[in-house]
Amino acid sequence: MSKVSVLRPEDDATVVHGAGDVYRMLATDSDTNGSYALIDAIVPPGGGPPPHIQTREEEGFYILEGHVTFWSDEGEIEAGPGTFLHIPRGAKHNFQNRTDVPARMLMLFAPGAIAPMFSKMAADPERYIEIGAEFGVQFPGSR
Repeated sequence: MSKVSVLRPEDDATVVHGAGDVYRMLATDSDTNGSYALIDAIVPPGGGPPPHIQTREEEGFYILEGHVTFWSDEGEIEAGPGTFLHIPRGAKHNFQNRTDVPARMLMLFAPGAIAPMFSKMAADPERYIEIGAEFGVQFPGSR
C-alpha cells in the first residue's frame, strides 16, 4: 500500500551551493523511488548555468520570486513570478538572473536520478563536464 509522507520538514533539507546558485533539495530520487526530484533554487544576480542538455529527464521550472531569463533553440523567455516552463528531454537550454535582486524558483526533474549531480558538481566544479556526463547532461560548446 502506498502512503503519503512528509519528506522534508521546512528546516531539514540538504543545501547545495553550486555555480553561484543555492539549491535546497526538497525531494531527491532516493525520497521518491527515482520518480522525480524537486529543488528550491535561489539564483543570485548574474547566476545560472551554461547552456546544457539533459538527455534523461524532463525539467520544469516554476518562478516564485524575481525574474529569470531562459534561452532555448526557440528563443528567449523572460519569466516572472507564477511562470511555469517545461523543458523537454533533449532540449538545449540555460537560464540567468539578469536583474540586481535574487530570484527563487522550483526546479522539477523527472525521473529524479539527476539529483546527486548537484552535490558532486558543487564539490568539484572544475569537473562539471565530466560529472554532467555521468548523469546524461551535455554542455555543448564547453570544454
